[in-house]
Amino acid sequence: MTAIVYIDGFNMYYGSVKETQYKWLNLLAMCQILLPGRTIKKIRYFTAEIKAQKHDIDAPVRQKEYLKALATIPNFFIHYGSFVERPQKRPIYPLEYPDPSSPPKLVRILRTEEKRSDVNLATLLMLDCIDENFDEAVVTSNDSDLLTPIESAINRFNKRVGVINPQRSGMASRELSRAASWSFRKINRSVLAASQFPDVVATPRGPVTKPPSW
Repeated sequence: MTAIVYIDGFNMYYGSVKETQYKWLNLLAMCQILLPGRTIKKIRYFTAEIKAQKHDIDAPVRQKEYLKALATIPNFFIHYGSFVERPQKRPIYPLEYPDPSSPPKLVRILRTEEKRSDVNLATLLMLDCIDENFDEAVVTSNDSDLLTPIESAINRFNKRVGVINPQRSGMASRELSRAASWSFRKINRSVLAASQFPDVVATPRGPVTKPPSW
């Protein structure tokens, strides 16, 4: 059985590997463990270039090194969205009411948001169903906005579609789980541990090294 894998990069990072020692993750190795019996025809990875912050000025450097390591995987494609920062006012929590007759107290926050990755994933899933010869799509995301393209791939194009929830909490989207041909509730840490790149990865432009803080 041939499979194309679609990975929401930020969903994967924040759900499975942030605050762990498994950030140097070889996504092909992970897919081979999670999807035995499949021939991985292609992996599509959806992300955005992050920005440096005062508390973490090296974050973009670490991301670039990781993307260089990922680019060594055969038939691996990186699709970029954009990373947007917007100052906004939101209610403080727990809610505070300085005046019982007025709305709750607001604080000014910096909202960071990745744009276009879910649309890019949905679009390329549909285009692959039209253009590519494969048996199964595997979507690694917990974003219920992907419900319609997953249903369309199954019902319109007669593809099997599996969903892998990257959230450590295991709180998988019920909508995606019900629509999918099969689903994984979460990615076990043993799988992440067994799917790490070597500390130094050879690339055509020279070696890339696992960031020391990882």
